[in-house]
Amino acid sequence: MKYIEFEDIISPERMNKYVEACSHDTKRAMFLYRSNLRLSQEMFAIVSMFEVSLRNRIDKEMKNVHGDNWLRDFILQGGAFDTDRRVEGTKKIIKKAYDGLTNNGRYTHSKLLAEMEFGVWKYMFNNVQYRLTGRCLLNIFPNKPISTKTNHYDNTYIYNELYKINTIRNRIAHHEPICFGRSYPIVTDTQSVIECYNSIMRLFEWMAIDTKGLLYGIDHINVVCSKIMSV
Repeated sequence: MKYIEFEDIISPERMNKYVEACSHDTKRAMFLYRSNLRLSQEMFAIVSMFEVSLRNRIDKEMKNVHGDNWLRDFILQGGAFDTDRRVEGTKKIIKKAYDGLTNNGRYTHSKLLAEMEFGVWKYMFNNVQYRLTGRCLLNIFPNKPISTKTNHYDNTYIYNELYKINTIRNRIAHHEPICFGRSYPIVTDTQSVIECYNSIMRLFEWMAIDTKGLLYGIDHINVVCSKIMSV
């Protein structure tokens, strides 16, 4: 396909970054666009596996501490998320999903759990929600290093790591490129993707999850990043 046709389909606005990063070589720009799609697919698969793993570890810990229907119970009158206005946003997300399921006679805890977005699990580690839920969620990271005076591996550290992962996830979900750096002029740079990938691998390790076994056949991030950097 000629670039003029490609640009007409994708849009000049979307292609501008790719063209600039490729020094106005339109053939390379098309290749980079396709390579970014491949990287997005690969990264989304890793993030998806991490999200499900994190969600299920949180759920297991919460069930042990708060009971089998903890997520629903948190938003009911007197529940953990009903007593503090600072968690009103999280409460609304859970309540909307819960009301939808109950109105259709489909509520189960597992269905409610599946309705939650990544941001819900991220905010479980902010200071307010971490305290309201019993300060127990770091238990899901049995291999987490012990904090020192200079390195604090606490709930805030986990929150910040999840924030970075959530940012990449949202960029992919909204079809935004993940193959560029943060500086100007625009250049091809996969460093932020590699950092996010390394964060995921580190948190998998801290959760005592066998990443080689879990991600067998779907982990090609370093290969794809190397290919993009050679464009």
